[in-house]
Amino acid sequence: MFNKILIANRGEIALRIIRACKELGIKSVAVFSEADKKALHTQYADEAYHIGPAQPSQSYLDIPKIIDIAKNSGSGAIHPGYGFLAQIPDFAQRCESNKIAFIGPSSQILRLMGNKITARKTMKKAGVPIIPGSISVVKTEGEVKALAKQIGYPVLIKAVYGGGGKGLRIANNPKEIRQAMELAMLEAEASFCNAQIYVEQLLEKPRHIEFQVLADKHGNVIHLYERECSIQRRHQKLIEETPSPMMTEERRTVMGEKAITAAKAVNYFSAGTVEFLVEKNGAFYFLEMNTRLQVEHLITEMVTGIDIVKEQIRVAAGEKLSYKQSDITINGHSLNCRINAEDPNKDFTPSPGTVTHFHLPGGPGIRVDTALYTGCDIPLFYDSLIAKIAAWGLNREEAIFRMKNALQELSVGGVETTASFLRKILMDKLYQQGLLHTRFVDEQMSSFRLQGKNTLEDVAVLSAVLASYISNRREGIVVIPSRSRKQISLWKAAGRKGYFSGGDLKWIR
Repeated sequence: MFNKILIANRGEIALRIIRACKELGIKSVAVFSEADKKALHTQYADEAYHIGPAQPSQSYLDIPKIIDIAKNSGSGAIHPGYGFLAQIPDFAQRCESNKIAFIGPSSQILRLMGNKITARKTMKKAGVPIIPGSISVVKTEGEVKALAKQIGYPVLIKAVYGGGGKGLRIANNPKEIRQAMELAMLEAEASFCNAQIYVEQLLEKPRHIEFQVLADKHGNVIHLYERECSIQRRHQKLIEETPSPMMTEERRTVMGEKAITAAKAVNYFSAGTVEFLVEKNGAFYFLEMNTRLQVEHLITEMVTGIDIVKEQIRVAAGEKLSYKQSDITINGHSLNCRINAEDPNKDFTPSPGTVTHFHLPGGPGIRVDTALYTGCDIPLFYDSLIAKIAAWGLNREEAIFRMKNALQELSVGGVETTASFLRKILMDKLYQQGLLHTRFVDEQMSSFRLQGKNTLEDVAVLSAVLASYISNRREGIVVIPSRSRKQISLWKAAGRKGYFSGGDLKWIR
């Protein structure tokens, strides 16, 4: 087992890994950017090293710096968490060449599964169903039109090295193909430094089901059942749950076996997920393999009792899996909500700032993974995910009920969050019935939109303004701006900040 592990990440996932290290008796090393000087992961780790400016390219993505700190600190392994360097083959290869264990799969596996064309070819050869489409790079408009005619419109034009909804465009007919290709290639080049694209059939309203797998370096592979990830917005997951409300024992057995087949086809080891799209008729297709720890891993931990991060570390150290497939059972139901520092009222624009107050939800079955605290800063430089709330219940109904209460109880001051938006989704009747698909949020968005929210303080101030206005209007009082001699509307004045605090306004008779 390792004596010391460097965590090449930040925020809640860095804390999660540090906690696993502590339980295994392993010392932890944190790295932090200029923007994260006071971040919790720097305080909880045994050692912490400044790595550079706030910009990720000069800090958390700086491979030479991270390798140097790992060597100088005596770290035998690096855990990349998720995001940043977690799925970068060159980083894993640098770790390997410096004899530092990369807590994840090999660089060879990362390259194979990071290329969607080679991944599709590999899965097809292994007998894992893939979405109808190309198994080679497409270069011309004619090639795309020929494929589209064969598999049917609409089609997805996708980046070979894509992810996160980038480098992806839809063509509904032949006239849209050229522009879709150009836009997909431009975005792919900008995001992944590679403009290669391929074509897939666009499945209408599929469900997104992923299977959590664990594999060691001795050929043992198991799955920890499925997670439903259909609640998405712009290809970004919002709410995940396990087990899936659409799953039957027969379907779970078949899909679970295919997930294991997929992992074995590439000699996979470490934690990862095999992701499928499932149509209404039950047909399912391989979408991709995420070769890292997933954001939503905590709900699988809640229903299986297995610590996925500790298993990752043990596997990286060369140990065999602690479990066999027959050991894995599902206990109850669990949901995960991703809390982002975004404003749902302003098209989910980022909401960076200083947290002025912070209250965590609690109660039976509630788990919160976060690095927030009162007074901490949420920088604009990084992903907007600031917390994950998981709720466990004996059944889906109880888990939803507990999650709704947890989202209502969560209080974060100083920044806007998506908590209220997520609560609206949970209250939707179709959601509660489990009638989910990947376009669910888009179709129901109008009913999920939030009205301008008023806090209790806002209501009190507005009530006081209105009461005072009515009283003073009867007495003939007029309001005039202190910097102007012109009279203004009482309603307009009453709506301004500082009306009672002596800001820009004053009372005169």
